[in-house]
Amino acid sequence: MRILLLGEYSNVHNTLAKGLRQLGHTVTVVSNGDFWKNYPRDIDVARPSGRLGGLRLLAKIYALLPRLRGYDVVQFINPMFFELKAERLSSIFRYLKKHNKKLILCGFGMDYYWVDTCSTTMPLRYSDFNIGSRLRQNEEAKAERKDWIGTEKERLNILMANECDAIVTGLYEYWRCYEPHFPKKTVFIPFPIVVGERPNIPDTPPDLLNLFIGISKSRSAYKGTDIMLRAAETVKEHYPDKLNLKLVTGLPFDEYVRTMLGSDAIMDQLYSYTPSMNPLEAMAHGIICIGGGEPENYAILNETVLHPIINVLPTYESCVEELTKLVNNLSLIPSLRRQSYEYVCKHHDFIKVAQAYIELYRGL
Repeated sequence: MRILLLGEYSNVHNTLAKGLRQLGHTVTVVSNGDFWKNYPRDIDVARPSGRLGGLRLLAKIYALLPRLRGYDVVQFINPMFFELKAERLSSIFRYLKKHNKKLILCGFGMDYYWVDTCSTTMPLRYSDFNIGSRLRQNEEAKAERKDWIGTEKERLNILMANECDAIVTGLYEYWRCYEPHFPKKTVFIPFPIVVGERPNIPDTPPDLLNLFIGISKSRSAYKGTDIMLRAAETVKEHYPDKLNLKLVTGLPFDEYVRTMLGSDAIMDQLYSYTPSMNPLEAMAHGIICIGGGEPENYAILNETVLHPIINVLPTYESCVEELTKLVNNLSLIPSLRRQSYEYVCKHHDFIKVAQAYIELYRGL
């Protein structure tokens, strides 16, 4: 099959492309590398800097469009698959629909259905936009609601969701927001991870917990790393000889992974039910995820044995409690690290995930 993957989110399309190619398919990834993360791609469409950056990008994409025809599958990482206004993307989407066969929309993160559902019907106990029945009021949550609800972005998302042949969701939360609207075309496929050789995990517990936290300054409050960091600092004050804390900010992906290696655990995604790409990458190296590990995550994977994620509720107190338990039970670390690796091998190996996509494509 000839497959076109448009846009990037946390290395999903680049990793999926590797799996699809190993299965014998021809794949082209067109993206901006997910901004500063700079993931690999076949065709770069990063928006040029400066006042005329949008026009220059638009001209580049219009010149590129004839090369984006004749594919068996075109997959969009998000309704905002290029760094252009939604009005521009509507016409590009229609062009791609006309000149290709099957179209897939991904529900992998920020979009209208995620923002609106979590802000209105609130099917999740907590999310980036609600805690129980209360709307979160941090600045980024308010900005995203304003950006996606009642706007051209909303109209674009609705257009693409209705016109695409299938909607793939990568986490339980996103599946929960799309499935009620599109029960016949919404599919859950786990995120793909390149899983390397089994890490060398000593049988003996470490003398202290090596904890890693990656900070994205512009999204710290939104993703909850501000609370997680404060909790980690509190536990370190109480147990200075049992916790070593490593912080990084705004690193490109390859450097992020190198810096993370050697850690026992990572704290990430306070408001998530499930581990996303960065925690999964950590788990593939035998690093424990402290974050989203709700029962719904294991249920959608039909996983009844491997439960290696240390689940925290979206509160400072829960983070302190779970981290305190771990530093006082360092003997758990070797087993949890091994389970973390096995979990990613079982559910997220990029070849297995690519095969699931191929089965979806062929069934349309």
